[in-house]
Order: sequence, then C-alpha cells, then structure tokens
Amino acid sequence: MRKLIFIILFSPVVLCSQQNFTFIHDGLSREYIYYAPNNLPANSPLVFVGHWFGGNAQDMMNSCDFNTLADQNNFAVCYPQGTTDSWGDIFWNIGYDFHQGVNVDDVGFLVSLAQHLQSTYNLSTTNTFFTGMSNGGEMCYLLACEAGHTFRAVAPVAGGLWLNYLNQNGCNPATPIPVFVKHGTNDNVTWYTGDLTNSNGYWGAYLSVDSIINIFVSQNSLTNLIIDTLPNINNNQRITVTYKYSSPSTYKEVWLYKYINGGHNWGADDWDVEDEIWYFFNQMIGQSTNVLESKTERKILKIIDVLGKEVPLKYNTPLIYIYNDGTVEKKIIID
Repeated sequence: MRKLIFIILFSPVVLCSQQNFTFIHDGLSREYIYYAPNNLPANSPLVFVGHWFGGNAQDMMNSCDFNTLADQNNFAVCYPQGTTDSWGDIFWNIGYDFHQGVNVDDVGFLVSLAQHLQSTYNLSTTNTFFTGMSNGGEMCYLLACEAGHTFRAVAPVAGGLWLNYLNQNGCNPATPIPVFVKHGTNDNVTWYTGDLTNSNGYWGAYLSVDSIINIFVSQNSLTNLIIDTLPNINNNQRITVTYKYSSPSTYKEVWLYKYINGGHNWGADDWDVEDEIWYFFNQMIGQSTNVLESKTERKILKIIDVLGKEVPLKYNTPLIYIYNDGTVEKKIIID
C-alpha cells in the first residue's frame, strides 16, 4: 500500500510551472498540484485529473500527459489528492463497503477548490472539467450527479458507480452534464459488467458500465447513437468501439470508448486517452450552456455505401460519411 509521501504546509514550492499547495476544507488540510503554461490567458479552461485508490496527485501527474496537452492548448491542470483512510491508503470517498461511516466530503472539497482556483488564477468559471482513473474516475460520476453547476463535463476512466452511494444519495442532478467514459472489457478490478451482488466481498456492489451510460444518456435526453470502431493500428486483439450519444436539441453528449479486451488501465494501444478527453471537453468551449442550444457540427458532403455508391442516410446500416473538413468516417447510426 502506498503511503502519503509529501506534505506541504506553508508556501508553495514552484518547479517550472508546477506548484504544490494545501487547501483547507471542512477542517482538513488537503493537498493538490497546480500546473499552468507560462503566460496563460485570462479565462482559460481548467481540467482536474483525479488519482486512483492508493495513489496520489504526483502519481497521477506522472502517469498522464495532461501538462504537455495544457502547454499546447492553453489550459490549466489541477491534480487534487484524496485523504488517507485508517489503512493508510489515499482515497476518494465514493461509497466502498469498507468506507461506510467515513464522512469526508470530497465533492464539496473539489467544488470549493475549483472555485478557489478560478478566482485565484482568473480561470474560466464555465469551462472547468474533471477526469480521473479508477477511484478518480468514480469521483467523476459523483461530480456528474452532484456538481454540474461547477464542472461542465467529466471523463471517468476505469471507474464504477457504487450502489452504496446511489442508495444514499441517488443521482438526480439539477444540471445534467456531458460524460466521456473509457473502460476495458477485461478490467479485472472494476468489472465492465459490474458486480451487483458484491461477489468481490470487499469493494461493494456497483453498476455495469452500460447501466451507467444509460443513466447519463437519459438525464441528458439524448436520442441519437453513432457506433464506430477506431483503427487497430497495433493489429492486436485490443480494439476500441465508440458509442456516441447525442441529440439535435443540445450540445451535450455522452461518449463511451469501449476498450475490447483492455484491462484496468489509463492508456490504450491505438489512441491517446488524453487527446480524446481533451477533444471531448474542448468541443463544449464556446457553446452556450443553455440545454436547448443547438450545436455547430461538421457538414456531411456525401454518404456512400461500402461499394462506393452514393446513398441517402440510412439507419442501422454501415455507411461511409465524407465531411467538408476532409475527414471520413465509417459508422452505423442506430435509430
């Protein structure tokens, strides 16, 4: 089990653009790392990245490429840190069986920290996002249920949604938000199929990924589904099938990147997780936050079938879509 390996009590330690801080919430001293490109413009986006169970902020920062992506795209990154439980593990309080009775308010902490960073660094109060791995991904789901007023979208990776949490709190957000999910079908820690009977005897019962997706699709009133398969560049048995739910009446979407034969991990063989998450977040920037605001999309120049013949739009049929930006997609639109 990992232990808490650094404690910063007073002044921030500055290394390049990385700064380590503490933040007091509910009487607890909470740690986080803040990273921003040099000369970051005012009102820039803010992306939170949450660590896994037993990890910490530094672990998460070292395990992903969000700092590089921030430099390239002008946004700030925060790596928040959970608290330490009675076994010495750093965690996010999302409803595990063995954390019943723990009253750490991580949703409140993250909302308060987001507001603090927005104010302190003149960051966007609209374009603030959260992603995370495993336990950090599970924190994403809680924020989607409770904190849509602060976080515009979330992107859980290899996380679950626990019945303990749902039974105690439900998931009825006043402001439903877009959700991006990446999950491996061979995840042996947080099973893709869920565990409603708590057969693991340790973590507790949790929903399947498909059930979670259905919750957020329903909340956002999404009516259309596009299924596609990403190129298998490595030519192996791990491929990614994408399910993108949308509606003409809203910019909000729910995307599932189903990583076939993938395990309990952040990355993927054929695509960059950070790039896809940032693309998902970035498409919302500039969009109205009104639910009924129509979104601007690429325009389809023509649709052809697998034989190359131009055809009209057909549902439930594999077709090739050619767009005005030069991109081509092979996909099935399910009605």
